[in-house]
Amino acid sequence: PVRREDLLTVFSGSADSKPLSRCATAPPRGASAAAAVCRHDPSCENGAMERPQAFHCSEIKIIFPLKMRKANAARIKKILTFQQGAKKQVENISSALLDWFYKNHRILPFRTDPSPYHVWLSEIMLQQTRVSAALPYYERFLAALPDIPALAACEEEKLHKLWEGLGYYSRVRNLQKAARIVCEQYGGQLPADYDALRALPGIGDYTAGAVASISFGIPVPAVDGNVLRVFSRLYNDPAAVTEPAVKKAFTARVMEHQPPDAPGDYNQALMELGALVCVPNGAPLCEKCPLAHLCAARAAGTALELPRKAAPKPRRLQPVTLALLESPAGFLLQQRPQKGLLAGLWQPVLWEGEALAAGEVLARLQAMGLDTGTAAPEALPAAKHIFSHIEWHMNGILLHVPAQDAPAGCVWASREALQAEYTLPGAFKSYKKLMV
Repeated sequence: PVRREDLLTVFSGSADSKPLSRCATAPPRGASAAAAVCRHDPSCENGAMERPQAFHCSEIKIIFPLKMRKANAARIKKILTFQQGAKKQVENISSALLDWFYKNHRILPFRTDPSPYHVWLSEIMLQQTRVSAALPYYERFLAALPDIPALAACEEEKLHKLWEGLGYYSRVRNLQKAARIVCEQYGGQLPADYDALRALPGIGDYTAGAVASISFGIPVPAVDGNVLRVFSRLYNDPAAVTEPAVKKAFTARVMEHQPPDAPGDYNQALMELGALVCVPNGAPLCEKCPLAHLCAARAAGTALELPRKAAPKPRRLQPVTLALLESPAGFLLQQRPQKGLLAGLWQPVLWEGEALAAGEVLARLQAMGLDTGTAAPEALPAAKHIFSHIEWHMNGILLHVPAQDAPAGCVWASREALQAEYTLPGAFKSYKKLMV
């Protein structure tokens, strides 16, 4: 806490001043070195007071001129730090939050049975995916791979097929890598240790915290976008939540409120509040919020402005030309390289970074050893797909060709096989309806 003597030193240059008979925020009489405004007490006009006042105002706005700032930098920093800290104090939220959660939480299968594998799988699926969209995939995946050893042993193409539609296939590849490590090192059961969880492929701070707190009752944070949004508004903090240092500071705040006897419920309650009440992309439902009486952004009218994020880097636009070839045996699929974007997945024959005319596409196909036949190519409708860092702008042709062997790295896939065996990424959903 700031001492009254420090204020006197800043304003008058002496720590031996007489007891204050004016507001602590007022400059000394006859001095113009500093200007201050007190908004705590409407009756205060930085004038005379009947008796000395203790310095407790958290609503002081102090303006120091350059000369004074240089001479008293350390003390000024102490004062301003106190001022900011006082504004950031929030009454503990856990009791009100948990009462709300127990009455209003959604019934979800990974909450009904919060085993470590179920929580882990659900958290990986829910990255970049809404709960309602992910639930059918979650049920289907568990039916096929009910435990970690089954996941570790799953054939890659089947694994991709189970994940088809969720996107971000590196998630499921890392899921299997981690499952194999768990089988080798931990007997097929996830370890009840945050650091050990964090060391597994594809598991970051948030997922490790979710599994550790929800499944094992370990008092650690699980801070996702929902939680950052809640705390940004709760504290009316304009700092960019995408910055690592800011996220670290928010995580410390989350832990200040976490009850050690219910870390999993507390973490889930924060996520649920962000998903159902303190919502993104629109006005928060403050009238339903158990923390509305504590929310600084609601009081300030700034909730819609928060959280703030650093401006995203612009995506690279990339032309892509496709050749959708159909023969009596099915459609020609090409397997992508095992590393990089959409690694190891199947796609129509395509050329990235090139916008090719129909004649150029035919020439490229013939150079691959394909018989393009005599049928006229049909233009495919233009389509767009957005990855995190690249935006594909797709065009191409649909061509019916004679029966023939597939070139190296390609297969002919029937419509039935496309449904049951081969995984076609969501990037090609505009064309998939022509193929199945």
